[in-house]
Amino acid sequence: MTNKMNPVVHFEMPYNDRDRMCTFYEKAFGWKTNKLGQEMGNYVVAMTTELDEKNKFPKEPGRINGGFYKASEDPLSRVPSFVIAVDNIEEAMKKVTDAGGTIKGSSNKENPMKPDMIPGVGLYISVIDTEGNRVSLLQPDPMM
Repeated sequence: MTNKMNPVVHFEMPYNDRDRMCTFYEKAFGWKTNKLGQEMGNYVVAMTTELDEKNKFPKEPGRINGGFYKASEDPLSRVPSFVIAVDNIEEAMKKVTDAGGTIKGSSNKENPMKPDMIPGVGLYISVIDTEGNRVSLLQPDPMM
């Protein structure tokens, strides 16, 4: 029995200075950045490729967009990360632990093992693979 392949759908990288980072990627690579507010953790959405007519998905297969988050003192927040789309986040979390990984958690202070709901995006949680790398799982919102 083989597992279904779950695709990488997004990348994430840390920033120290949000304005400086946006300016760099806009000037160096022509990316478009969208600075979200405090209610979204001052996240920055990075558009690296054109979207389809519905402004939902990349026009060209195999391309992804990404985002930037404020780096913290946690060493795992200091390195780039990938977001992997899954059909069922609870099942995917179990597969991660069964395969030897761990659940890093969410921003939910009361229950960090419960995935975050990102409005208009879906359920999201970070995990650690067997090599100590942080990756994230995303169960896309069915409306997407």
